[in-house]
Amino acid sequence: MATLPNPLPKLAADPSGRSLGLPLPPGRLIDATDDGPWHEPLLWCSGRAVSPGNWAALGGSGARVGLLPVLVDLGDAQGGPEHWQLTPGETTYPGDHDAEEVLAEHWAECAPEEDGPWPGLAGPQTLTAAPDVRAAEVADALAQAGSWPKDPHLALVPARRSADIPAAIGWSGPLNHDEDVARLCAVLRSWEDRFGIRVTALGFDWLTVSVAAPPTSRAEAEAVAAEHAAFSPDTLASAKSLPSYADSLPGAHSWHFWWD
Repeated sequence: MATLPNPLPKLAADPSGRSLGLPLPPGRLIDATDDGPWHEPLLWCSGRAVSPGNWAALGGSGARVGLLPVLVDLGDAQGGPEHWQLTPGETTYPGDHDAEEVLAEHWAECAPEEDGPWPGLAGPQTLTAAPDVRAAEVADALAQAGSWPKDPHLALVPARRSADIPAAIGWSGPLNHDEDVARLCAVLRSWEDRFGIRVTALGFDWLTVSVAAPPTSRAEAEAVAAEHAAFSPDTLASAKSLPSYADSLPGAHSWHFWWD
């Protein structure tokens, strides 16, 4: 995957982050992949559980040096990112893929026959908050949730944009749905543009995004629901139907996805 210069190696000699202008708490660099140590760190992870305000405090200053925030759950049954079977060497570049082509392909493979042919992309929605402000709000809510995520920690990832974070670390959570997470990151890029999303939290096999421009009407919600069904069929498995899943989308500040 094509990436920006990685500032994380500087933290090996300067864990405080002062050389990058970052007020970092104690933490660690993670380079573990499914094939052994990567040639450079993939992410920095805080050594203490996230608290409200942490995202806002580090997110802006991190972005200025090419490091974007995301919460990672160390309380998953599989453990933290060191145990996620990351595969950065097998991940392509999100910009090389077309979001609608990816979704249409997965719709054809996974959608029930009664849902009909691929309906096309939903239209862009109106921002109800600044995307980075909404992301901080969702991160703070997750920090206070208590039961889930079980043990969220703030991480910083070298990435061009928030949608690229899963590809930047070679995240393999959706492996059983799509072998190249960069294809799903192309969808996330499109959602950034149309719905103001930010990748806010990751676990071993789940993903949460904040949403600054959610659908408001029933028709818009059903169009977005179709995209979700193609992006993560397992997420809709507990819903009785696509229309019933769409009921949860108007005005929602976050979307949550998981893969079996």
